[in-house]
Amino acid sequence: MIAAIVALVGVGLLTATIAAIRVPIAPDVTQFRLAPAEAGAVRDPAPLLAQVSQLASASGATVGMVVTDLNVTQPAPVRFSGDTPFPAASTYKLPLLMADAELIASGSWKASDRICFQDEEHEDGWFDDYEDGSCFTRQALAERAGIYSDNTAGHMLATNLGGGTVLNDYARQRGAKTSAFFAPNETTASDLAALMATEATGRAGGASAQRWLYPLLTHSEFEEGLPAGVPNGVTVTHKIGDVDQTVNDVGLISGQGKKYVLAVMTIGLGGEAAWRLVAAISQAVWQYESS
Repeated sequence: MIAAIVALVGVGLLTATIAAIRVPIAPDVTQFRLAPAEAGAVRDPAPLLAQVSQLASASGATVGMVVTDLNVTQPAPVRFSGDTPFPAASTYKLPLLMADAELIASGSWKASDRICFQDEEHEDGWFDDYEDGSCFTRQALAERAGIYSDNTAGHMLATNLGGGTVLNDYARQRGAKTSAFFAPNETTASDLAALMATEATGRAGGASAQRWLYPLLTHSEFEEGLPAGVPNGVTVTHKIGDVDQTVNDVGLISGQGKKYVLAVMTIGLGGEAAWRLVAAISQAVWQYESS
């Protein structure tokens, strides 16, 4: 009973904490338009969009894509079905880990906080060492959820945050417009790109949050998508989602003078073929950003 009361009080305090760390942020990058002075340097996105359309048609998959060049003062995202809803799969862990990073950066939470497993949080995933009452540090669960995309670790962190309502409130504050993460767990390429751009531009806890978050999303166990489409040595900080015939990947690509956010969502293919499609789109975007 005491544990239940503590848990309820904790959720209430957390909701207040989430509200307290709200900071004024610039308009969502999906609303940005180019300033007149930049107009002459704008790349024509038509060839890229045609290439993505061709790749999608050849694969038989439904595809959503958004790319935002962060080297431009006022980036105008290039969208291919950017507002089409897809199953989010494990990409819900991006705003989840962003929220943890921001709360740690603010001093409200610690990476050493201990979180204990409950049977109802169990999901199939990478690790199978969860038992009722077993406890893990926030850092350990975040590494499992980020690097390995472990579902039980993600569920435990989501419960600790306050559940889907708190997670979606946070995601809306940080740029997501139409997503319903965790349950029913749907999102769009536009929302994922906006969240990643918010993080990358320092509007979700700044450099301190990035220092904790980025190692969780770099050199993961799932490098067949966005990272496979860029040259060696380019850093891809990303979160994937893979369930049934859904394969998604959203990331920050930086290196060789380039810095851009790319979100690719696919459904109807799945498996290695879907990962090859994501990699091909990533390669096409790299070439576009190099033009």
